[in-house]
Amino acid sequence: MSWSLKNSHLALVFLATTLAYECFAQSIPVTLSSPDQRLAIQFTTIAAKESSSSGGKLVYSVTFRGKPVLDQSALSLELVGQPALGANVHLVEAVPAKGSDDYSLLAGKVSSVHDQYNSVLLRTSETGEPHRLLNIEARAYNDGVAFRYVLPEQDAMKEVRLKQENTEFRISTDATTWALALPNYRSSYESEYVKLPITAFSNQGGVSSSFLIGMPLLMHSPGIAWMTLTEADLEGNSGMYVTNPSGNWAGHYFVSKLSPRFDDANLALSTTLPHHSAWRVLIVGDEPGRLMESNIVSDLNSPNRVQDTSWIRPGKASWNWWAGDIGPDGKAAYTTKNMEYYVDFAAQSGFPYMLLDAGWADGRDILKQRGNVDVPELVRYAAAKHVKVWIWLYSTSVMDQMKDAFPLFEKWGVAGVKIDFINRDDQEGIKFYYDVASLAAEHHLMVDFHGASKPWGIERTYPNVLSYEAVLGAENSKVARRDSPVDRTVFPFTRMVAGPLDYTPGGFNNVTEDEFVGRDQSPMIMGTRAQQLGLYVVFQTPFQMVSDSPQAYANQPAFKFIQDVPTQWDAMHVVNGEPGEFVTIARSHGKEWYLGSITNWTPRELHVPLDFLGSGRYTAEIYEDAADAGVHPKNVAIRKQTVHKGEQLTLHLASGGGCAIRFIPEAGK
Repeated sequence: MSWSLKNSHLALVFLATTLAYECFAQSIPVTLSSPDQRLAIQFTTIAAKESSSSGGKLVYSVTFRGKPVLDQSALSLELVGQPALGANVHLVEAVPAKGSDDYSLLAGKVSSVHDQYNSVLLRTSETGEPHRLLNIEARAYNDGVAFRYVLPEQDAMKEVRLKQENTEFRISTDATTWALALPNYRSSYESEYVKLPITAFSNQGGVSSSFLIGMPLLMHSPGIAWMTLTEADLEGNSGMYVTNPSGNWAGHYFVSKLSPRFDDANLALSTTLPHHSAWRVLIVGDEPGRLMESNIVSDLNSPNRVQDTSWIRPGKASWNWWAGDIGPDGKAAYTTKNMEYYVDFAAQSGFPYMLLDAGWADGRDILKQRGNVDVPELVRYAAAKHVKVWIWLYSTSVMDQMKDAFPLFEKWGVAGVKIDFINRDDQEGIKFYYDVASLAAEHHLMVDFHGASKPWGIERTYPNVLSYEAVLGAENSKVARRDSPVDRTVFPFTRMVAGPLDYTPGGFNNVTEDEFVGRDQSPMIMGTRAQQLGLYVVFQTPFQMVSDSPQAYANQPAFKFIQDVPTQWDAMHVVNGEPGEFVTIARSHGKEWYLGSITNWTPRELHVPLDFLGSGRYTAEIYEDAADAGVHPKNVAIRKQTVHKGEQLTLHLASGGGCAIRFIPEAGK
C-alpha cells in the first residue's frame, strides 16, 4: 500500500512522500501548515517504551513562527473493556486538502466570514489485533489549529463506549493561564478566571490534580504566543475539561476530561459508528486581542439548519428581575401591571423586547400559569406597543415538557425563552441543547441559555440560539462582591472568545469599591457608569439586557448611548488590552462604528488610533468618565468631536472606569 497524497501544492510538508507502507509505519511525520505558514501542527507516532512492535503512540505537536507551542502530546481514547485506542498504531494514509469557510452570521462577532484553511485526514490502524481503525481530521487556519477523532465503521468495533478521552496538551513552557477552576462537572461556569502558571494546578504531593478547569482556557507563553484552548461542534458528544495530572512541581501540561454521563459516572460517551468527537481547538496569536477576533469556533460547526430566519431578530430587552420587580409606584410586585410597566419602558426606549423572568409558571409546570402574571395578556399588551416578550423557564421543566410547551408558547406569541439552571454538559446534556434549539426553531422561538456550559458554536447551526450566560455576571452584585471591574476586564479575553456572553450590563446605581454593598433591591454596581456603557460594546451578545429599573434611567443623559448601541455587528477590531487590566474594542454596524473601553481599579490614559474607521469625517459622540468619576462614579461627561481615520483619541479612564463612543459618518464629508 502506498501513501496517498493529493493536492500536493498545498502547504503540507510531508517527508519522504514516496516511501512505501513499511517505511511510512516508522514514524514519518505529517506536518500541516496554515495558509500564511506561521502555524503548523505535526502528527507522528513514537515508540512506546513497553512495546517492540512497528507501531507506536500517536502524538501531535504545534509550532508558531517556528517556535514550539505544544510539545509532542498523546492522542488516545480510553474505551470500556478494551485497550486504549491510539497507543499502538501506524499511519496508513494522509489525505491533504484545502478549503475556505465562507458564510454569513445573523448575529455573531461579524456578519460575514471568510476563513481559509489547510486540512489533512490521517488514517491509522492498530499494528496488532483487533486492528481497530482511528482517523484524525485536522485543520490549520491562520489564527489557530483544530483536530478531532473520527471513528469510521469497522468490523473490529461496532459501537463506542468511551470511558475517557485522554488528549494531552503539553504546553512547551510553564505558561501563565487564566483558568476557570470549577468544583465538578455540574456547574454553571460562573466563577472567576484565576491567573496562575500551569504548574500551580499540579498537586505537588505526587498525585494527580483535583483542579477541574473549564473551557475556554487562556494561556500566555512569553516570547512565543497567546493561546486559547477550547472546543467546537459538540453535537453527539459531551463537554471537555482539562486537569494537570503531572503530580509534581515541574509538570506544565494538561489532559482532557470529558463530562461523565448522569446514568454512569464511569462512562463519557455511548454511541454507534461512525462517530466523530468535538473539535479540539487551539487559537493562537501574537497579542491577546487577536484571539477575540477569531471565528474558528463558529467555522467548525455545521451550517445553518433554519431555512427561514426572518423571525430571528437580535435586540435589547428591558428586564424585571434585576430591579426586583419594582413598578411605577416604586413598590416591588410580580404582577401583570408591573410587567406592563417594563413593556412601556421598552417601547419608549426603542427596545424590541421585554424579558419576563421567573415566577409566572405554576411551580415547575410550564404548561400552567400561577395566576400573578397573565403571559398571553402581557404578550398582547406588548404587541400593541411593538414590543415582544421573552419568558424564563427552568431547565428540567423544559426537558420534561418542551414538546407541549413550545407549541403553546408559539400560540401565545412569545418571542423567545430564557432557559436556566441547565448545569450539565454530559452527553445527554449536550443533546438537550440541540433538541431545544431545533424544536424552538420549529415554533419560532429564540433561545438564551443560562446556568449553562460555555458556547461551542451551535448558534451558527441554529441561529435562533442568541446567547449564553456561562459567566460571573452582574447578577452577583445583588448578593455579594464577586462582580467587579477586574473580572470584567478578564472575560473578553477568556469566556467571550468562545461566543456570545449574556452578562446583563446597564446597572446605573454606580458606586466605588468602598461604598459597595451587595443587596437585592436597588442593587449597586461597582465601577463607573461610563464603564457600564462601554460594556454594551465590549461584551458581544445578540440578546442584550438593559438590566436596571426604568426609574434608574429616567432623565439620565447617558442612557441615550444604551438606546443607540446595536446588538448586531458587521466587523470588530480589538484596539488594545491586557487580561485583568483593560480592553478597548471597536465594532461596526452598517456605516457606524462603536467603541467600548474599560479598565480595572487602576485609572489609566489610553491612546486609541482610529485606523478602523472608514474614509471621510465622523462625529464622535463620546461618553466618558467625568473628572470626578473616581469619587462620584455616576458622573459621565458627554461631548461631541469631529474625527477621521488616522487620528488618535486619548481616553482618560477613572478607577473602575470606562468610555463609550458612537462614530457617525458625516454626510458628504
